[in-house]
Amino acid sequence: MRPTFMGLETAKRGMYTQQAAISVLGHNIANANTEGYTRQRANMQTTSPFPSLGMERPYIPGFIGTGSEVTSIQRIRDSFLDIQYRNNSSQLGYYSSRADALSKMEDIMNEPSEQGLSKTLDRFWQSLQDLALNPSNSGARAVVLERGKAVAETFNYLSKSLKTVQSDQQNQIEVETKNVNSLLNQIQNVNRQIADVEPHGMLPNDLYDERDRLIDKLSSLVNIKVTYTSSGGQSIPAAEGKATIDLVAEDGSVIESGRVIDGTDIKADPKYLKVNYDATSGLVDTVSIGNNIIDVEKFKTMGKLDSLIKSYGYLDSSNAQVGLYPEMLKNLDDIASTFANTFNTVHAAGITLGDVNGGNFFGSSSGPITASSINVVITNINDIAAGSTTSDGDGKNATSLADVMRRTNLTIGSTTNTSISAFYQGIIGGMGVQSQEANRLMTNSGILVDSVDQNRKSVSSVSLDEEMTDMVKFQHAYNAAARNITAIDEMLDKIINGMGIVGR
Repeated sequence: MRPTFMGLETAKRGMYTQQAAISVLGHNIANANTEGYTRQRANMQTTSPFPSLGMERPYIPGFIGTGSEVTSIQRIRDSFLDIQYRNNSSQLGYYSSRADALSKMEDIMNEPSEQGLSKTLDRFWQSLQDLALNPSNSGARAVVLERGKAVAETFNYLSKSLKTVQSDQQNQIEVETKNVNSLLNQIQNVNRQIADVEPHGMLPNDLYDERDRLIDKLSSLVNIKVTYTSSGGQSIPAAEGKATIDLVAEDGSVIESGRVIDGTDIKADPKYLKVNYDATSGLVDTVSIGNNIIDVEKFKTMGKLDSLIKSYGYLDSSNAQVGLYPEMLKNLDDIASTFANTFNTVHAAGITLGDVNGGNFFGSSSGPITASSINVVITNINDIAAGSTTSDGDGKNATSLADVMRRTNLTIGSTTNTSISAFYQGIIGGMGVQSQEANRLMTNSGILVDSVDQNRKSVSSVSLDEEMTDMVKFQHAYNAAARNITAIDEMLDKIINGMGIVGR
């Protein structure tokens, strides 16, 4: 026999189910513009039918449904798109930082322009050519001296400016390292909150959103791999679990000691990062991950932090200085040293107006001649050795001095049989190619990130039009369930108050 009041319970469950769905929908609408929010869905299913199986069950033609219930409130999110987004985000962070570092370097070198080193050297060469034509002219000699000072000052300026930006890169390394550690700490704290909720059979969707938002930010700084571990207890299958985060290299392999958050040990603190510097050179030599110290060459995480280290400079396995700024500074030092020493050798072989051999034209403010220390040591224009045989100055040595700028048999750094101008053009051209490549890859990575993000939003973001449509659907279902209760109530009223009164 069917229960008399069964229909009321079925309709009541229908009202509760639709009411829960409308509550979830309202939460979606309220967070339509919340950063990192993922729309949620009330998962509905039918409740157990009547009668249940057993020897004493009533005989009826078949099962009668008993209504519906909300089994869980679940986020609508595609984990594969998350993986794609984070992989591309780390590349975007890397190439954006690299493009920025190269852009600042290009601004300092300022080539080609009227104020660059190349033009300054050309003006110095031209002044020597003019001196060769009129070696005893004081005006021509004064121009050579001033042009020489301009060359030295340009070298000084370029070296100082590059070192200033390099120092800024180091400060940024420290800032981004702190950002990484802060994000790791926040993620682990959210992990702990999730681990407290999931064993009770609940889905902490808003905590999931917060954790994913933090992980997305972390992925732009370092390349990561995220895996999940069950929280145990009464966790339902839809529960995501505790996040484990590993730092991975360019090829996708986990770097040495790269587990920064261990989801299996939720009480443990994250392994914080620390960038360590060589005491002599001041460049990066190792990176600490928790209590483990690894060589900087193994820390290739393809994120913003990795790019900053490669821009600022580090020591490789052979103790050589590697990086955008150390290499450019070394090239400038090599040019300044080779140019000044070669020029001094030719100058010393000439004769001054005082009928003595010329000494050094260029010197150093401290130590060997470098781009930062080069200066002009001659103070008297008569000490310029323009002649080769007579004190009057036949101009032949001035021509030889000018030829230093065009010599093609020089050895600059590790490059042989080159000239000052050719070597300088080579490093400027290489810088331009690197900058162009970094900008191209930054653009490509940005397009991929935007594309994947749009795909994620198409799955996970709140569509107000869709929510309004669902609102009408749930509202009608709720009203229909309420109307069902009214109909059953009228039937029961007839049974209770209208039956058995005939003949009274």
